[in-house]
Amino acid sequence: MSVEIRWLSGLDAVGAPAWDALHDGRNPFLAHAFLAGLERHGCIRGDWGWTPHHLTLWRDGVLVAAAPGYLKDNSHGEFVFDHAWAHAYARHGLDYFPKWLCAIPYSPVSGPRLLAADAGDRAILLDAIVDACVSDGLSSAHVNFHAAAETASFDSDWLPRLDVQYHWRNDAGWDDFGAFLAAFDHKHRKNIRQERARVARSGIGFRVVHGDEVDDDDLAAMHGFYLQTFAEYGNHPALTLPFLRHLAATLPRRLVLILAEHEGRRVAGALCLRGGDTLYGRYWGSRLQSPGLHFETCYYQGIEYCLREGLTRFEPGAQGEHKLARGFLPTLTRSHHWIADPRFREPLRAWCRQEGEAVRGYAGTLAGRTPFRRTGA
Repeated sequence: MSVEIRWLSGLDAVGAPAWDALHDGRNPFLAHAFLAGLERHGCIRGDWGWTPHHLTLWRDGVLVAAAPGYLKDNSHGEFVFDHAWAHAYARHGLDYFPKWLCAIPYSPVSGPRLLAADAGDRAILLDAIVDACVSDGLSSAHVNFHAAAETASFDSDWLPRLDVQYHWRNDAGWDDFGAFLAAFDHKHRKNIRQERARVARSGIGFRVVHGDEVDDDDLAAMHGFYLQTFAEYGNHPALTLPFLRHLAATLPRRLVLILAEHEGRRVAGALCLRGGDTLYGRYWGSRLQSPGLHFETCYYQGIEYCLREGLTRFEPGAQGEHKLARGFLPTLTRSHHWIADPRFREPLRAWCRQEGEAVRGYAGTLAGRTPFRRTGA
């Protein structure tokens, strides 16, 4: 039996059926259509610091395991921040870039990263990553936002990092928004009702559509909202309108647009992707300044969608303590990092340990500020 490691400069080198056979299809960001679409439609470019460099494992000519990966010349679009690490290298006259990153570009969403059927093949992937870093002279390798179940795959040479996001979970079995709201304490319940009432009084309505229900004007409007948000924050927009059209065509029931309309015009929107049991909120934008519109478009409409569709989780994106008061609870996210130079590896190990302790403490503090009523209250 022959076993071969191949590094691919583009995902189109692998057929979609072979790639998609490596995962269960529940996470849309792992789909060949999503990852290859980023490459085909101008969202991933070497001059932006993203060069596709995917790891694949073949057995007797059959693809059996893989890890989506990129050579990075910067740390933009990753959401696991290592700028201080790069600065430390620079202070010592060393190059931190290029590095290798296993992640979903521009998307801080958790999910499988080592696409393999068993622990043995995951170990082969990790050994291949380390070997490539050594042979290619890379400073480091990073596996960001991996599934919690993959933690055991990393040995002690990989440094663990933690962060906190805010996720909605329907562990209580709510069947509509009223039941969800009834679980809040009086203060938070009143605040949410007031926020939603302000939007309703403004005359703004909402239309929630999937990729096979949108028209090109919907997609163009959503892309315009996306561009406006990035311009307002001075960031570089990576997603192109052809990519959104591609998602609508290739992942028609995975793409979800929440469009706010006023007097017949689209005035705001949120772009989401739907997984097996999870809604992922990705981007939002608005041409109208209206109190509560952001919360309604990005949070409450998404929660209502989950309740209608039987989804039990909603991940609205990274950061934002304001989500806590709206029913999104602190959730730990995970990444692992391999540092080639032992002079940096050991100090960073201590740094990661201290960071992890601080993050766990922070998450514990946030958990004590839940907006939900205490049992029996």
